Amino acid sequence: MPAWLQLMIDSFWPLLSAGLIFTVPLTLITFVGGIILGFIIALIRLYGPKPLIALVRFYVWLIRGTPLLVQLFLIFYGLPSVGIVLDAFPAAVIGFTLNVGAYTSEVIRATLASVPKGQWEASYSIGMNWTQAMRRIVLPQAARIAVPPLSNSFISLVKDTSLAAALTVPELFQAAQRIAAVTYEPLILYTETAIIYLLFSSVLSSLQEKLEIRLARHTGVEETQA
Repeated sequence: MPAWLQLMIDSFWPLLSAGLIFTVPLTLITFVGGIILGFIIALIRLYGPKPLIALVRFYVWLIRGTPLLVQLFLIFYGLPSVGIVLDAFPAAVIGFTLNVGAYTSEVIRATLASVPKGQWEASYSIGMNWTQAMRRIVLPQAARIAVPPLSNSFISLVKDTSLAAALTVPELFQAAQRIAAVTYEPLILYTETAIIYLLFSSVLSSLQEKLEIRLARHTGVEETQA
């Protein structure tokens, strides 16, 4: 067996386990947190008071205008200079959540705004309050529109978590760096790492397609019943 193939076989499980133990949880935690944060920001942008609107607009402008890696470095390496010390994983969670929240807030805001005003008026005309109209009428329609861009953001986040290696989080990419430092075979190890990332992304893309098909069918049933 060629030496390069044996190296790939030997390193596959350490790389995959690092992805399953650190990369996947980091992605899930930060995406869920980012969605919640993005939803709150979107609501403020659309319906909040002017001072809060100005504040969240500044936050979105700041996050979207600076590199993610710089944001992570500021949180993990910069905050200790003012007495705030965070472990690597929590620092990565905070950094990715703040970043995802800014980007997803724009997606959510656009999808909420795309629901026709007539839907709100029809909801109020049958006695719904704002919360009921949002939950029963607006959110289901907005969610159907938001699934593709949010799914793309989720897949991108899987790959972006490789930046957590710079904070010493022992995720997939850092595991590859450590093995490469011992074996002196960076080309083989990084190629295998790319294949594992591709595997994760392919699975998520497949799930995205199934979710979109299911939502389309569900919507079709609702329109037929209506």
